[in-house]
Amino acid sequence: AVFRSCVNPPLLPGLSMVRHFPPWLVRGVYRYVDRMVDRELGPELNRFRAELDLAPVHRIIDQWWHSPQRIIGLFPEWFAAPAPDWPPQVRLTGFPLYDGASVGHWPLDLEEFLVAGPPPIVFTPGSAMSQGASFFKESVKACELLGCRGILLTKFPASVPAHLPANVRCFGYVPFSRLLPRAAAFVHHGGIGTTAQALAAGIPQLVVPLAHDQPDNASRAKDLGVAFVICPERYRSQRVAPLLQELIQNPVIRERSREIQLRFKTADTMAETCRLIESNSESDLS
Repeated sequence: AVFRSCVNPPLLPGLSMVRHFPPWLVRGVYRYVDRMVDRELGPELNRFRAELDLAPVHRIIDQWWHSPQRIIGLFPEWFAAPAPDWPPQVRLTGFPLYDGASVGHWPLDLEEFLVAGPPPIVFTPGSAMSQGASFFKESVKACELLGCRGILLTKFPASVPAHLPANVRCFGYVPFSRLLPRAAAFVHHGGIGTTAQALAAGIPQLVVPLAHDQPDNASRAKDLGVAFVICPERYRSQRVAPLLQELIQNPVIRERSREIQLRFKTADTMAETCRLIESNSESDLS
């Protein structure tokens, strides 16, 4: 989402219409954003640069903040192919996928719940979301409408309904790489790490993007054929339940999810990322 393109603009909060603009108009929108950012950040940034005897900079987002030597995108090309007007020094490797599985806590009651019935639907609004009360309330209702099991994940238990039905349980953070392969579907906010774990697990997704890069990630997961997207304002059990039922029962979506999962089998993201960092040189950029 931070790679600008007038040919294929990222989907940003409040700027979704830009995707339908001609390139010349997209360029105008970026120039307007540049003026606002320069006005807010430029004075302090350039004051600090002056202390270091460095020349002032302008168009901070457009011209300055990307490294002129190497930019590494920690996502694969099949997730977001480089646009022709991306910086030429961009190289893509893949999703890191680290989630602390080797050291993370795995609750005994979570394991007991998983083996006690069919795969549940997993719900999370993100590890930083402390205002998820409505999300969890509607998620519980959706499980009741579907007659399915659910797992709620949050670091803020106060946002979860005080009384959960027997088919729904709440836990703090647990490693996605261990949990998601045992789930029927995954409802989440579209953070890039969470999205990557869902793709690697090969399960259908319902994405509820809130801010930042989340709308763009959600759009790309939808384009891959493995996800539906619903805006937070429309996240109500009566709308969510049919979407989840379709995700779980549609064989095309499930098969497509498994196809995407196979793309992770041969990826060695960290080795390639380290190689690019260590081999960085002017000749390597030619």
